[in-house]
Amino acid sequence: MTDIRDNIFAAPLEKLGDFKFDQQVAQVFPDMIKRSVPGYSNIITAIGMLAKRFAQPNSNLYDLGCSLGAATLEMRRHVTAENCKIIAVDNSSAMIERCLLQVNAFRSETLVDVLCSDIQNVDISNASVVVLNFTLQFIKPDERQAVIDKIYQGLQPGGILIVSEKLRFENDTIQALLTDLHHDFKRANGYSELEISQKRNAIENVMLTDTQDIHRARFKQAGFNTSELWFQCFNFSSMIAIK
Repeated sequence: MTDIRDNIFAAPLEKLGDFKFDQQVAQVFPDMIKRSVPGYSNIITAIGMLAKRFAQPNSNLYDLGCSLGAATLEMRRHVTAENCKIIAVDNSSAMIERCLLQVNAFRSETLVDVLCSDIQNVDISNASVVVLNFTLQFIKPDERQAVIDKIYQGLQPGGILIVSEKLRFENDTIQALLTDLHHDFKRANGYSELEISQKRNAIENVMLTDTQDIHRARFKQAGFNTSELWFQCFNFSSMIAIK
């Protein structure tokens, strides 16, 4: 199925509200992600590889903020441990509706539960793999530690947390350079200056980014002794923390 092209911000918008994961965004989301997030496909592929390595028999795997279910489907393709269940959660009904269609389109021995809920209200239990793929950055900063704490407590020993995030940098020169390179990436993928500007203004109040040091400190406070940045392209990254 061909992706519908993202042109949400192609025309001047008289009133530019905050970015929302609504029906309009869900419809163009695969194209939006592909053209906006450098390295996204590599991250999804690696999530499947990590899930195969870390999934424990008779355990739960969580995709928190699953959107259309890309990470969920990749985990389900790769998991070989017996009697695992994947729990995919998103608070956008538009995303969940399309995620269900994707999940139901393929048969698998690995069960998938798709929940429309706030991830902060979901219990994490008997988990061997937990994925936060560009999700934490949309939670209020002062509530993020509680999310990581809850995940740590619900992970089995040897379990893994995968956190992908857009990073912020303390050094102004580096911050400016990587932001410009990201915009160059978007231009190369066909976004206009207007689209880049309007999207940035719409999302800046709802996506508040952290530095890598803040993420590391958060993992450590939760109880993780092992964490590392495993992927970075410009200001987009993915990290792992192992219990």
